[in-house]
Amino acid sequence: MVIIVAAVLSLAATGLKPFQDKNEEIAKKLDILRSVEKGLDAADADSKNDYVEAEYDKYITESFVVKSNGDLVDGMDAFTIDLKKENAKDVDERTLPVYVCSQENGDKNFIFPVLGGGLWGPIWGYVALDADFISIAGAVFDHKAETPGLGAEINTPPFQDQFKGKKIFDDSGAFTSIMVNKAGIPETIHSVDAISGGTITSKGLEQMLFDCLSVYQTFINAQK
Repeated sequence: MVIIVAAVLSLAATGLKPFQDKNEEIAKKLDILRSVEKGLDAADADSKNDYVEAEYDKYITESFVVKSNGDLVDGMDAFTIDLKKENAKDVDERTLPVYVCSQENGDKNFIFPVLGGGLWGPIWGYVALDADFISIAGAVFDHKAETPGLGAEINTPPFQDQFKGKKIFDDSGAFTSIMVNKAGIPETIHSVDAISGGTITSKGLEQMLFDCLSVYQTFINAQK
């Protein structure tokens, strides 16, 4: 009986894997789109998958891979890069994905994935920059196991909307990233307000942004 049950479970897992892989692909594409305020009607679409695929093909017009020294990497698909594995490598050995969104008015946004740690598990997201490579056009974050009503609020519009218009470089060109400050600290062009009661998750997100965006500095400076 144990052997039969194990065999059935194995077959079920094998049969479901293509569906699971597709769901993960759609979720990733939707997060990339949401960082530039696209794909917002996915929940109301007759077919979520078809809608997301169409939006992604329409707006994400280019993707490529760079090294921390700014060099382009040929022959690699940005979408398939495992950021967790890359973050475990030395900085100069990492391959770094970049996605390009082309807006209807001709403007372009450059989207960078970020991955870090919250209070209870991994947190991740995408940060989109304007064509000046200084100002944030949008950001989307999510988590695996942060506390509902506290750290889990990183995936809500009130928190994410704070990042629009913030700058990751100062006037002298020095990289600042974005500070996530607790209540009472005046907000600046380089900071947002932390989540009330979610200090550890907020500071984890701040560290994630610094660690993940800083490795793109050479590439970004070359584009300015």
